[in-house]
Amino acid sequence: MAKRSNPAVRIAQESAHNALFDADGKPKPGVHNMLLKAVEIQRPLVLAYIRRLQRKHPRATAAQLADILERNYLRAVTGGGAVVGATAVVPGVGTVASLGLSAAATVGFLEATALYATSLAELHGIRLTNPEKASTMVMAIMLGEEGTALLGTLSGQAAAGGGVGATKHWGNVLSKSLPMPGFSSIRNRIQKAFLKNLLKRQGTALFGRALPFGIGAVVGGAGNLVMGRAVVANAKEAFGPMPDTLPGELRAAGGPDNQLEGNTLGSQR
Repeated sequence: MAKRSNPAVRIAQESAHNALFDADGKPKPGVHNMLLKAVEIQRPLVLAYIRRLQRKHPRATAAQLADILERNYLRAVTGGGAVVGATAVVPGVGTVASLGLSAAATVGFLEATALYATSLAELHGIRLTNPEKASTMVMAIMLGEEGTALLGTLSGQAAAGGGVGATKHWGNVLSKSLPMPGFSSIRNRIQKAFLKNLLKRQGTALFGRALPFGIGAVVGGAGNLVMGRAVVANAKEAFGPMPDTLPGELRAAGGPDNQLEGNTLGSQR
């Protein structure tokens, strides 16, 4: 006997797709900008986050702080996906209405990923003072080997086979405040691949979070956990082993957050 399709699932999928894509299957205006904005992050906010962790764990090593970052990140993205999925069973919050929350969960996932990836970079001594360079690194980390290989071309070092040495090279290049020859071209390539992969992967999770009858709470949380673990694995592969000691700037822990980066919390662009 053929298995009957659930009309609620079909409605959720169609509604979610229509919320992001036009009749030709292309992302609607504003979708790309929304996703790219979500991975931008200011360095002072990253340092403030790390400082708070250091005050809570004053004797933590770089490796221990990295473990805490990982736990916090996975807890944040998994909880966010499950909470949004659960709204589909709340009276008055229908499938279509929950799609707006699903889009918000996607942005939340990206923002949490940006904070995790850039915080891990800081623990490796990579100072990303330019938000555009920081967001490029975040997108590259989410892409995995393809993204880090592209970053490697910035310093003439192929990431594949280059190991930690290759990471050090492109990390140093991204840390520089001077204009980078070829950066715009590499960023555009990473950005294009990032958006293509994100819309494909998050599109599936978006459908899942919009499912009614409590199914969304399971699918949403599980989907974010899978993607979150992939980000963690990509980051570990890209950065390599943790350093034995914290970078000098982070060793002087305990200073007030508003003293970071030359007493300014403004843009470092």
